[in-house]
Amino acid sequence: MAHLLILEHIRTTGKPDCDRKGNSFSIKRIFYIYGVDDSVRGKHRHKKTIQAAICIRGTCKIFNDDNVTQEEFVLDRPEKCLILEPKDWHKMYDFSNDAVLLVLLRNISTPMIISLNRTISEKPSQRSRE
Repeated sequence: MAHLLILEHIRTTGKPDCDRKGNSFSIKRIFYIYGVDDSVRGKHRHKKTIQAAICIRGTCKIFNDDNVTQEEFVLDRPEKCLILEPKDWHKMYDFSNDAVLLVLLRNISTPMIISLNRTISEKPSQRSRE
């Protein structure tokens, strides 16, 4: 299940120390999402990788569905870090004009699964806020 952490600091070792409870991983890939209009980004889950999403400027929302729980997270402060696990189907939306979303990944290559698990009867388009 996706979960929100409050970042206390990031060590210079390349491993984010998210909550001092061992929730860290080696960063293999980094990307930024910025300049987003009213479109929805993501709409997938990854087969193996864990992601950490931090809105370092502005605000955005991330909807998550792990086949058990559906939840919306608001990233509106740079110390908020959303951890997304491989089972977490997610989409990012409602980006403010100045939003910069930093995403840290555990793997370099990240195969994705676009559709939700077949056990969920609702199609992604029925849930989307588009």
